[in-house]
Formats: sequence, C-alpha cells, structure tokens
Amino acid sequence: MMTINCKGKLIDLTAPKVMGILNVTPDSFFDGGKYTDETEILNQVETMLKDDATFIDIGGYSSRPNANDVSLDEELKRVVPVVELILKRFPETLISIDTFRSKVAKQSIEVGAALINDISAGKLDDAMLPTIGKLRVPYIMMHMKGNPKTMQQQTGYKDLVKEIISYFAERITAAHTAKINDIIIDSGFGFAKTTEQNYELLNTLELLQILDKPMLAGISRKSMIYKTLNITSDQALNGTTALHMVALQKGAKILRAHDVKEAMECVTLFNQLETCLVSKT
Repeated sequence: MMTINCKGKLIDLTAPKVMGILNVTPDSFFDGGKYTDETEILNQVETMLKDDATFIDIGGYSSRPNANDVSLDEELKRVVPVVELILKRFPETLISIDTFRSKVAKQSIEVGAALINDISAGKLDDAMLPTIGKLRVPYIMMHMKGNPKTMQQQTGYKDLVKEIISYFAERITAAHTAKINDIIIDSGFGFAKTTEQNYELLNTLELLQILDKPMLAGISRKSMIYKTLNITSDQALNGTTALHMVALQKGAKILRAHDVKEAMECVTLFNQLETCLVSKT
C-alpha cells in the first residue's frame, strides 16, 4: 500500500488524490494577486475542500520563469499567517507549503502545516533536508536545474528521463540519510524543460515508477498547454484535464491543480477505468 503519514493520519495514495493550489503571491502566472484578502482565501479553501481536495498547497514565492526574488521575511509574512487562518476555520486541513527555504518550512510546520513541497529538492538550501528529517513530515521533491531565474537557460540534456531518474536517485538517497521517511517525487513540468521536453517527459512518465515513490504531477494551466494550443492560461482548463488523465494513466498519484473539481472528476473517471480493468482480469 502506498501511504504517507500527515500529522498522524495515514493518507492512502493507491487511489490518486488532488492537491489544490493557493498562491498568496502577487505575481504567480495564473492566479497571482487573487487571494490576498482573508475572506477570499477562506472562500477559495472552502471551495477546494468541498470539491474533495486532499491537500491545500500554499505558495508565497512565485516559481514561474524569471519571477522576482522574495525575501525570507516577506515569504514568512505571506505564508505563516495564512496557515494559521486556514487551520482556525478548517482545522482538519492538510496544508502543504510550497517553499525551498528551511526556515519557512520549519515555521509553517510549527503552526500546523502537514507537508513540504520543495521545487529544489533541497538544492537551494542546505538546511532543508536535515530540517525535514527533524520535523518528520512528508516531503515533495521536484526536479529542476538552476533556480527560477536561470532554469530556462538550463534545458540541455543527453537523455532527459535517464537524467531525471539519476537526479532523483541521488536526492532520495540524501533524503533517506536525513531520515526523511515519506518522499513524493515531482518531475517538474516547465522547470528547466522546453515544451517538447515536457511532452517527452509526460509520454514516458511511467519510467519514473522505477524509483518506487509516489509521483505528483504539476501540469495545471502551464505554458506547455496554453502555448501549444495558442491560448492563455485562463483558457487552459480543458487542456489541463486532457493531460491530467494522461498523467494518471502514467502513474501519477497526486494532481496539483488550480481547478480541484475538474481534477477530481478526472480522478473519478480514471478510478472507474481501473475498476473496470481489474474486474476483467
């Protein structure tokens, strides 16, 4: 059984789950500046929870290409009060913190967050892995080269999938050394990858199952969809849903999504397909 321990509660990832995105940044590519007021934040979280999100992912530092740097103090000011706000209203919420800074991770967990989602897999803060090990929380590690400012200049690969698997093998070993038990891998669609490389990765995503870790897919409304369709991120829900189904069929266990209701519909239909397959065998 594929489970992770969130605040003493075992979450079974055998059936895929949805992680709803809550950006509390002014400059995220899709919903930047949308959730800055307490009422707006709580209304959005309530909607995502009603739509069956298992996790809510809070980000206070935009990781879109060429995003502006945010100071540690500013990120803490954006994130920690929001964790407290949400848990005061919805105390059972499993909150994920999208950060590559160990101090943000530590303070967020101390006020009640449940897991950490790190775009750098510990490579942008040497204290991250030891901190997560001490906190004993699940850790999502993503594949990226460089940082949000430089990653789009680092798209050279001899063998994309082989290099990603090698990267994760090394990072998983480092995480285990730091006594991190629950690890989820995110192949990093859009991070140090061209549009063509994103589709190559999605088309071979099942190869990452060799790592024997649950996979998160972060495809929602990304440029690999809207640039291919020659539309905007606002118009990319249908394309997101199409690729979500592919990701599930390739082994993804968590869909990180802006649109929880539609992602959950995708999961429900995928589960129905799987049930039909099992009953035939």
